[in-house]
Amino acid sequence: SPRRLRITHVITGLSNGGAEGALVRLLTADLNRHTVVHRVVSLTTRGVHAEVLEKHGIKVDVLGMSRGRVTPLGLWHLYRVLKTSQADVVQTWMYHSDLLGGVAARLAGIRRVIWGIRHSNLDPSRNSRSTLAVVRLCSWLSRVVPLKVVSCSHNASKLHIRHGYAPQKFIDIPNGYRTDLFRRDDELRQRTRAGLGIDGDHFVVGMVARFDPLKDHRNLIGALRTAKRGGSSPFLCLLVGPGMDATNSDLINWLGEAELLDIVRLLGVRSDVPAIMNAIDLKVLSSAGEAFPNVLAEAMACGTPCVTTDVGDAAVIVDRFGWVVPAQDSTALADAISTAKDLHARRRDLWNLRCDQGIAHIAQHFSMERMWNNYYSVWAECCAS
Repeated sequence: SPRRLRITHVITGLSNGGAEGALVRLLTADLNRHTVVHRVVSLTTRGVHAEVLEKHGIKVDVLGMSRGRVTPLGLWHLYRVLKTSQADVVQTWMYHSDLLGGVAARLAGIRRVIWGIRHSNLDPSRNSRSTLAVVRLCSWLSRVVPLKVVSCSHNASKLHIRHGYAPQKFIDIPNGYRTDLFRRDDELRQRTRAGLGIDGDHFVVGMVARFDPLKDHRNLIGALRTAKRGGSSPFLCLLVGPGMDATNSDLINWLGEAELLDIVRLLGVRSDVPAIMNAIDLKVLSSAGEAFPNVLAEAMACGTPCVTTDVGDAAVIVDRFGWVVPAQDSTALADAISTAKDLHARRRDLWNLRCDQGIAHIAQHFSMERMWNNYYSVWAECCAS
């Protein structure tokens, strides 16, 4: 049998996040067991995913660098890990990993470096100066460090090419999803709603996202205020994710000013996202910037339609089975939420059809198998060249 490929992945950290989740799904898919040996290097901490990876027999190296601070000792450890890894390919994820992992790999004598792009908003008002500086440096190095640049989003590819990245190196590979985990489950829906004290007929919208300027919760709050004032029927909103709890004074103040504390529930970080996606009726994404928002596909796989801002490849994910509005336009977002709520109330047959079509759309276009096959093709091609 042919020798298995050795792929070493370098990522900033292993906490909750879209890139981290995509990495874990890719590496723990049963599809790769006999063809690839994976190793993961986290520049910072173990986060929540290291244990999961290790349970699947994947070696995890944790360098312990502080986020935003690069140390000579940390760089030396990164170099030594890569130098001794015997990697056929070094696959990096996100800007800082692209820069540090890519340069360290080349210094260690590894020419097969593949960068990962998972960001599609470079607005200076929503990104730190250090991140934008790394992007500029990566754009210069993109011609000499990586053999390929894998982007999870076609829109993200176009954005980075406009910012000077080498255009001929880009390959778009959309994220894939475990439809055995994210699936419609009516019993789970009822159990979760009962646990949250939600009446069975109450219309519930939800947003699963960390508290971050790019997620634009101010936009969501503006839309909820408008929808509440103009709607004839009540609704509830669940906010889930890091920072979505009572300790976030900014968020509490914004909700109070908008008179939304009676209809918004802050659930914080949850480990049962499939249950939340089943419990809500409508998934809302208010972001000012995304690349390939996982939460939309996860919601649709559970049979939950989505309202989203037109960011990254969100419109590609939602297609004609949801509602897409301009970013940073709370009025348009409110109108879409109200339209969805009215359809749910008045035409349940059309609503159910939309749910079914969304499930089929995700299964057909964004399967884990397709993501895995695309990545493996890139790795194998780089090794054969």
